[in-house]
Amino acid sequence: MSSTLFLVQVLNGFQLGVLLFLIAAGLTLVFGVMDFINLAHGVQYMLGAYLAVAFYGAFDNFFVALVLALLAALAFGLLLEFLVFRHLYGRDHLDQVIATFGIILFLNHAVRLIWGAAPLTLPVPEFFTGSIGLMDGLLYPVWRIVIIAAGLGVAALLYLLVSFTRIGMLVRAGSTNAAMVSALGVNIERLFMFVFGFGSMLAGFAGIMIAPIISVEPGMGTNILILAFVVIVIGGIGSIRGAFVAALLIGLVDTLGRSFSIDILRLFMAPSPARTVGPALASMLIYVLMAIVLYVRPSGLFPARGG
Repeated sequence: MSSTLFLVQVLNGFQLGVLLFLIAAGLTLVFGVMDFINLAHGVQYMLGAYLAVAFYGAFDNFFVALVLALLAALAFGLLLEFLVFRHLYGRDHLDQVIATFGIILFLNHAVRLIWGAAPLTLPVPEFFTGSIGLMDGLLYPVWRIVIIAAGLGVAALLYLLVSFTRIGMLVRAGSTNAAMVSALGVNIERLFMFVFGFGSMLAGFAGIMIAPIISVEPGMGTNILILAFVVIVIGGIGSIRGAFVAALLIGLVDTLGRSFSIDILRLFMAPSPARTVGPALASMLIYVLMAIVLYVRPSGLFPARGG
């Protein structure tokens, strides 16, 4: 296990963590403020990537594609909220799960019809191609650093928005007691629409940023959604701070576990069983972490108390 490889995997873990935060931030607000389980949130991540590919094909400019895809992701999220989700508020969670799972199936098939089943790619912006040397023997792709920086920047802006603005005050109050906020005369329907649209845009932004690194394909939001739910459970439902800490923690645990589990197990067992047990154990680590956190703090690391 070289120190260079370890540092690269730490950076990869931070990259995964900030992407998870972008998805989980909107998801935890929707769940915390609206008490709404939205399994279709991962579809917004997928649509962000597909929209960026489509707009890049039309304008041949990544940054134009980024802005247009963000606006389209916001508009589509608001449309879904208006046409479907607002009719599910107040229904029990089973109804919400079934309805949003149906939306996942519908939109995955719609994506296949529109763009086909073959994986698509989005080029890295020319200005951010290549790698930079962070230290002797350590080259790291510029675009991955951009993803980390963008995620941290969004996290800082989101913290300022939630902590120091009126809409943030309402969101924090809503995550604690939505019924009381409504009783005080706040248009809770408009607040729900804002939260849902903003969360959709964040998920779309995550999809856009990761599209130059991975294949854009139908169903790509499913696995990332599972990780996002783990994030909000560990961090605390409705808590932005909890989502940020938990996302970075899960990103590091998952990445380092998959990279070094075999090497660590070789210290305690023969190479052959280590190669068998290592990958299986690595895939379980984040769920083991979730079980430990819930045992110690059943409400998560930072349960929402106004944010």
